[in-house]
Amino acid sequence: MRAESSATADTGIAVGAPAPGTADHRSATGARGTAGARRAARAGGGRPARGPGTDRAGYGTLQAALGVIAFSLTFPATAWGLEGFGPWSLVAVRSVLAAVIAGGALLALRVPLPARRHWPGLAVVAAGVVLGFPLLTTLALGTSTTAHAAVVVGLLPLTTAVFSALRVGTRPSRTFWCAALAGAAAVLAFTAQQSGGALTTADLYLFAALLVCAAGYTEGGRLARVMPGWHVIGWALVLCLPLTVPVAALALAHEPVRLTAHSVAGLLWVAAGSQFLGLVVWYRGMAAVGIPKASQLQLAQPLLTLVWSVLLLGEHLTVAAPLTAAAVLVCIAVTQRARG
Repeated sequence: MRAESSATADTGIAVGAPAPGTADHRSATGARGTAGARRAARAGGGRPARGPGTDRAGYGTLQAALGVIAFSLTFPATAWGLEGFGPWSLVAVRSVLAAVIAGGALLALRVPLPARRHWPGLAVVAAGVVLGFPLLTTLALGTSTTAHAAVVVGLLPLTTAVFSALRVGTRPSRTFWCAALAGAAAVLAFTAQQSGGALTTADLYLFAALLVCAAGYTEGGRLARVMPGWHVIGWALVLCLPLTVPVAALALAHEPVRLTAHSVAGLLWVAAGSQFLGLVVWYRGMAAVGIPKASQLQLAQPLLTLVWSVLLLGEHLTVAAPLTAAAVLVCIAVTQRARG
């Protein structure tokens, strides 16, 4: 940026400009640059200017955090939904409702069909995020507590980072990996303590859900770089309709349904909040800050889930909760500052 002179009136005295390369020229140039810097500092309140990349990263982190908050309510809401629906009915109906919301938005805004090369990636998102993770975790919650199921989301950030390194080619730093492993270990220790340290028959469901969800998150984050995040989850939901509609009809005919305030509220949240709106902001956040860094924000998700479990389900927490929360927040801070 060139600093403009504040003296614009003619003085009637012709003053020759110093020749380039001379001491007088360098002195005059330095003085103009220093004065310009002072004026810029005063205009900015003494703070360095923030570039568009900084604003985008901060906004992306905020969106990813909102997605984590939405996801943290998924397990308690699923537990509510299971009070009135069978597991297959709950998963199928939530997917159909979310697809209706997403399809209506896509239709209203006249969003064109994705390019043919994007459909395989959308199929991975559909299989992992729309179908696999909800079904497997819902089946697990039929015999497991929300605290034990939180193990899955405790390991999810690390698994997503691994999938990202394999699929997208990201190479996080050693500091990043150490902090991610430390955070995952802290969450695992806490959730294991909450569940008494015993493995249950639901573990196979949980570990399978972990793998398919990490694959869906990674593919969705990659696609969100070339299309809006809500298009990614929207088309993935619509893609599942030929399967979810008949499964929903069949499940509702064979599983008992008891509509209560809790079951309806739980169904509506997992359909609109977790399945659609949460994934919209989550994929946008991953596209802005990168898959590995965004995934580490999910280290806070198990603790948030346990808080909601206390408030909504009446479960009890031990004194280890605030200590684990502090350790997790430190790990999140380190991963966010480390180069990914």
